[in-house]
Amino acid sequence: MSIPCAVGSVAIVGFLRWAWKRCSYVGSNDTESWPIATVEEFEPIPRIVRVVLSIYFSDPEHPKCPQSNHYRLNQNDIVKRVSYKETQGRSPPYIIYIDHNHREIILAIRGLNLLNESHYKILLDNKLGKQMFDGGFVHHGLLKSAIWLLKQESEILKRLWIENGNNYSMVFAGHSLGAGIASLLTIVVVNHREKLGGIPRSLIRCYAVAPARCMSLNLAVKYANFIHSVILQDDFLPRTPTPLEDIFKSIFCLPCLMFFVCLSDTFIPQDRKLKDPRRLYAPGRIYHIVERKICRCGRYPPEVRTAIPVDGRFEHIVLSCNATKDHAILWIAKQTEKAIQTMKESGEVTIMKAPVVPKFERLKTIQKEHKEALERAVSLNIPHSLTAMKESIIEEEKEEEDVIEILSHENASKTTAESSSAAANWDDLVQKLFKKNESGQILFNREALPS
Repeated sequence: MSIPCAVGSVAIVGFLRWAWKRCSYVGSNDTESWPIATVEEFEPIPRIVRVVLSIYFSDPEHPKCPQSNHYRLNQNDIVKRVSYKETQGRSPPYIIYIDHNHREIILAIRGLNLLNESHYKILLDNKLGKQMFDGGFVHHGLLKSAIWLLKQESEILKRLWIENGNNYSMVFAGHSLGAGIASLLTIVVVNHREKLGGIPRSLIRCYAVAPARCMSLNLAVKYANFIHSVILQDDFLPRTPTPLEDIFKSIFCLPCLMFFVCLSDTFIPQDRKLKDPRRLYAPGRIYHIVERKICRCGRYPPEVRTAIPVDGRFEHIVLSCNATKDHAILWIAKQTEKAIQTMKESGEVTIMKAPVVPKFERLKTIQKEHKEALERAVSLNIPHSLTAMKESIIEEEKEEEDVIEILSHENASKTTAESSSAAANWDDLVQKLFKKNESGQILFNREALPS
């Protein structure tokens, strides 16, 4: 056999091996070593997804979908609803909603609309490495949109937070394009809390549903205690390192784009990816909903895995026919509902008001995971990760003191309320058992005794 034939045979075998590995790779492989999420930490996600989904309906009180009752919002709790016309192309439509049952003020932003040209302008307003923020790189167009949103709504959010006794959480949420904007808005708010009346860091949260890659790795890890990304199985967007503007240009030939990105990433070493400060990633802590596994037909009850990944942070493109379907907000809403129901039915954990000690222990566990992720980033020599680690440790120590004080206050209030209730019940019982007659003599009333 000639040398050219031998080289050709080796190349063909190598390509077939790569093709087999890529085609057999499924979304569950990304997170197979991650721990399972608890009911308590995943419980807010389905209802936040419902709020985001409501933006897609012209009438959020009467949405037109098969499960309309599940996605209906109370019209009286919608403080503000902003349309395309009112945003003037600076942001996707959004709503401000108050959930009094869970003490949350929610600003939710809708995702990409291919029929609206203003979304294209936001996507295309970027160049890799163009925008630096807080020691890392972010998407320029998404950051501009986030800053505009804060300027527009900061006074309303501040007023709502103050009017409700300063004990409501401030939640930013979004889907797809809106998830990227919400994530960057969260970072801006965390660094400028005076814009919202000096709200404590512990009351700021973000839920990014099927987010675009919008920030460098050091920022994604640094803000993992504020930002929670929700990713369904094989969703293509959080895995695609290609800039958003290139995704838009290839949106009508997405399978071709994904194949070539997958091919090119095969030849990029992992170290080179990690040390590129301009490379953007999905933000924060990740909740991965897994419902399909390799060599298994059909769907299975979804399970939720969570972690703050550093290396291998959803770097692998999944060549799947569900890659775009798993990005749909309606499908994500259904699967999050099913996931929380499955978790409840498993009987491992019962949702209830946790006492102060378990809450504090869970807080310590999350802080430990965050610290370990920051240390991992430093050990991998990720640009600017050492600075992010120092800043996060200092802020988390302050936050821990605030949370301990809040939880202690809640526990003291609960104990006082119970004591007052018990005292009131005892006073009523004494009045029933002992009565004064006309001459002022105290008599024992046997009829008041319980039978």
